[in-house]
Amino acid sequence: MVGAQWGDEGKGKVVDYYTRASDAVVRYQGGNNAGHTLVVRGQKKVLHLIPSGILHRRKTCFIGNGVVIDPVVLFGEIEDLKAEGHLKTPRQLRISDRAHIIFDYHRILDAAQEKSHGKGAIGTTGRGIGPAYADKTARIGIRVAEFIDPVKLRERLDAILPVRHEMLEKIYGTRCPGVSEVVREYQPLAEKLIPYVEDTGATLSKMISSGKRILFEGAQGTMLDIDQGTYPYVTSSSTVAGGACTGSGVGPTAIDSVIGVTKAYTTRVGAGPFPTELPEGDPVGEHLSSTGAEFGATTGRRRRCGWLDMVVLRHSVRVNGLTGIVITKLDVLRGLKELKVAVAYKLDGKKIDAPPASPIDLGRCEPVYRTFKGFDEETRHARTLRQLPKNARAYVEAMQELSGVPAILVSVGPDRDESILLGDPFCCGRKPARG
Repeated sequence: MVGAQWGDEGKGKVVDYYTRASDAVVRYQGGNNAGHTLVVRGQKKVLHLIPSGILHRRKTCFIGNGVVIDPVVLFGEIEDLKAEGHLKTPRQLRISDRAHIIFDYHRILDAAQEKSHGKGAIGTTGRGIGPAYADKTARIGIRVAEFIDPVKLRERLDAILPVRHEMLEKIYGTRCPGVSEVVREYQPLAEKLIPYVEDTGATLSKMISSGKRILFEGAQGTMLDIDQGTYPYVTSSSTVAGGACTGSGVGPTAIDSVIGVTKAYTTRVGAGPFPTELPEGDPVGEHLSSTGAEFGATTGRRRRCGWLDMVVLRHSVRVNGLTGIVITKLDVLRGLKELKVAVAYKLDGKKIDAPPASPIDLGRCEPVYRTFKGFDEETRHARTLRQLPKNARAYVEAMQELSGVPAILVSVGPDRDESILLGDPFCCGRKPARG
């Protein structure tokens, strides 16, 4: 289950919904820069690291090797879930011994680097995600297996922190914590982590071999992918479907279907090109922002809002190999007289059908819009496409036809059950839904 836009598509609700048909849910990339919001029986819950399926009993949740873990945030979520009657045993949450750890010095470096960029800042969440992934790639990161071993942890810190000290204090003029300070802060968390740790890749492979249903939960969105997104305005991990394999230790032949979650319009947080963005003060943009509660679950920042971008969605279909889409926040469009969809771009007078690689070129693209009639009727009680308002149904059908991928679920409200179920994500076909 991947985001088909710039993140914030509503994956949390969708994963929570489909967990009922799953045996396990796996988070395979990103860190606590993600915020997955669930609304169950009117109660709102935001998760940043632990898979959204954790609210279901008798389901196993995994944090894979591709995730970077902030132990402080992790145990904050664990304690909150326990206080609410969830996560009664560590066996329900399994954490890869190969996942990397985020330390204070990663957050300090993140903030210092973002500040130094000035007007060219990327707009990171400041959670230390990028520096942790940079350390992983540079082979100076610390993995869970070393984090929970006191001797190995100190040995690794002795080797790593002098390098961080040079960078933070001499280049950025910011204090770097010492080895003893880091050990003193994190050792208690390391000890608490031990019951949750195992070789999750091996466990998942056994579950798949025995016929279990596994749901892989992506974070962020396709257009924030380090390779396929609007680089450099991207996250530091692989957000596309291929990341589910590299980030969990499961081979690609084990994946049966790939579902892309897309809003019925488009949003984006932070800097970077956004062709269909509506200008500040635009009444439609204000409607989408206020009605859709478009504020980041992690940062609280207001999301930039715009019309649905089919060029982006088709790009997501291609790079992820999508076999189905989930359409979220259809209800937010209620009250708009007309709905626009970008079906192509114009760049230097030429019509193009795919996002250009250069962010400068993408920023110069002019959307080619197709206009649809809006609707005023309520959608939240619909449980079939036929129960939707006529114009809302036509919009959903157009999304399927323009993307070339069938919808397997349409979300018509924020609550878990305010959804129109159209297909099984574990064996969805490619024929657009009509019923």
